[in-house]
Amino acid sequence: MRARWLREVDWVLIGATVLLAAFGVVALISARHGFADAASFLRARTLHLSLGALALVAFAAKDYRQLAGAWQVVYAGTLLLLASVLVLGDTRMGAQRWIALGAFGGFQPSEVAKLALVITLARHLEGVKSLPRLRALFPFALHIAIPAALIVRQPDLGTALVLLAVLAAVLYVAGARAQDLAGVAAAAAVTAPFLWRLLHDYQRRRLTAFLDPGADPLGTGYALIQSKIAVGSGQILGKGLFSGTQSVLRFIPEQHTDFVFTVIGEELGLAGATLLLGLYLVWLWRALRIAEGARDRLGALVATGIAAMVAFHVVVNVGMTVGLMPVTGIPLPLVSHGGTAILTTLAGTGMLLSIHLRRRPGG
Repeated sequence: MRARWLREVDWVLIGATVLLAAFGVVALISARHGFADAASFLRARTLHLSLGALALVAFAAKDYRQLAGAWQVVYAGTLLLLASVLVLGDTRMGAQRWIALGAFGGFQPSEVAKLALVITLARHLEGVKSLPRLRALFPFALHIAIPAALIVRQPDLGTALVLLAVLAAVLYVAGARAQDLAGVAAAAAVTAPFLWRLLHDYQRRRLTAFLDPGADPLGTGYALIQSKIAVGSGQILGKGLFSGTQSVLRFIPEQHTDFVFTVIGEELGLAGATLLLGLYLVWLWRALRIAEGARDRLGALVATGIAAMVAFHVVVNVGMTVGLMPVTGIPLPLVSHGGTAILTTLAGTGMLLSIHLRRRPGG
């Protein structure tokens, strides 16, 4: 059995995952170069990747159908975990998103919720053969809307948007009509202006800074302006590792987390950024091929949801770095610093491997 698995495992997906994680280590070392806490960040990343590797192996070895079989328990646990953040969570940078773990730091339940909701949504949809009309989408939209509301309450609008992207992708693969999904999107766009008052002040400032960062160049527009300068100054081949002016002089806020792509763009240039994005494309290609070759509807829907989750993260994170998207707290998968995000992505990769290994009857 072990020999067969070694032959049939998706080594291309594993290779892309390892290279992306290596990119993240290099970017972290460069981003924290010269900081007094550089060594502690590297130790933390080593721990995150070690735990993530264990999660990847565990999820790959576990039959995804057995995990999805407990979807109601997983869903209830996810809601309970998200609700507990609002009571027990630590507040950092104006958001209550983390649960403290003492010497181990903390973890972010909304990150874990992404993968949990991919699994539960796929299992909820597994037995549905068709979605012939708009009202048929309501139970599945509610499946995502309840946890999304809890996440928005933290507040974490970026993660809530990830869940909506996952919902749209999984519903489409499950058979929802494109015109129904487009109608829902149009309705959301129409109501968006009325939701302005529900946003927090810092969220409004981020949106206005996206439209005109020069209006407040030393305030809300600062990060976006400096980010675009950093990426643009890298040109074709970059300035070299540890030689990025914006990074070394610490002009970029959160350059090891949300704005880690600026380090890559400035120090490795267009060539390094293209290589990184190419690795993401390989990862997503394998994820979609696994979805296409899954032995059952459940596997196809889970793989689609994981692919949508990672793709949305990449598009939004890179887009905000170069000024094409508003600034949100969405990490770059496997590259941004953050233990829960890394653990979730590697666990999702393990689930993809589980679907691939069991693609044939008897697997």
